[in-house]
Amino acid sequence: MFIRNLAVVNYKNLIQADLQFSSKLNCFIGNNGVGKTNLLDCLFYLSFCKSCFNLPDSQNIRHSEDFFVLQGKYDCGGEPEDIYSGFKTGHKKIFRRNKKEYERLSDHIGLLPLVMISPADSILIQGGSEERRRFMDSVISQYDRQYLDWLLKYNRALLQRNNLLKFFAANHQFDGDSLDVWSEQLIITGERIYNKRVEFLDALLPVFQKYYDFICQGHEKVRLEYQSQLKGQDFRKLLEESVTKDRVLQYTTFGIHKDDLDLKIEDYSIKKLGSQGQNKTYLISLKFAQFDFIRSVNKVKPILLLDDIFDKLDSARVGQIVKLVSDSNFGQIFITDTNREHLDGIILEVGGADFKIFLVSDGQISLM
Repeated sequence: MFIRNLAVVNYKNLIQADLQFSSKLNCFIGNNGVGKTNLLDCLFYLSFCKSCFNLPDSQNIRHSEDFFVLQGKYDCGGEPEDIYSGFKTGHKKIFRRNKKEYERLSDHIGLLPLVMISPADSILIQGGSEERRRFMDSVISQYDRQYLDWLLKYNRALLQRNNLLKFFAANHQFDGDSLDVWSEQLIITGERIYNKRVEFLDALLPVFQKYYDFICQGHEKVRLEYQSQLKGQDFRKLLEESVTKDRVLQYTTFGIHKDDLDLKIEDYSIKKLGSQGQNKTYLISLKFAQFDFIRSVNKVKPILLLDDIFDKLDSARVGQIVKLVSDSNFGQIFITDTNREHLDGIILEVGGADFKIFLVSDGQISLM
């Protein structure tokens, strides 16, 4: 699977572009702040129906304009796919596949698998638990549509249960039967989500370790320890026992919405003790493992976006990453960098593979 053509109008600082891509390697060079990351974000948006930075659509519009348009033409195993998205201030977002508008945006997730590695991934280490849950959910949702449905139903039930708890507190009343309706929805979907997350992490960890070993050429053991209130517990019993506490706090205190991942090297938390190089290697290895996992499950090579990933890495680790992305296990790759040497090194490593180099400058993109 790969994208042949991308048309952009007024997306962030990108004024207008109509780009034809290589099916293998596409390199974007330019100074910081000129629009390289925004270009990759266009590709991310067409896969996930949103910006990789979780911005509201109104903030994705170029300054002084009131709309943006993205259109990508893909080759999916020889079958063409035309994906269109547009948003205008004050209107509903439009998302179409082959000129037919989606009834639910969730139906699009997984059609165009994609993995992005960028400096923004540091939020997985430095951010709150919601960021690490989002990582698990985004990967699983790309290969398991049922999981995404469970997640949407769980979040709806959680919102309704919390609203009911607030209503009870505000009106000095309580209806246990009404609360049980939403508790039952949480139990049914929450247990399924928990089991799927356990299954996913068990399969991901050895792949993660493989990539970490390759990049750092060492023998440190990396860990992803899943922390959940449901581990070894009966979710129904937990909810029943927490009703009094939930009524006082006016929100649901137990459930998979409290899950987290403890990111470790050996037995220490990487957030507390990891060096800058270790943190970056850890995250890059985790994302390569994500790519490998999705490819093995879907039997399709996701599009790989590498945004300025070589910064703050020593030459040995840069060399190992160059070897990785030059491997035939990867399909279409997009790379941004300010350093032409890194890009030339990758081009040299892939040998005769098809490639294109683009210059990005102040929101304008041209083929070099």
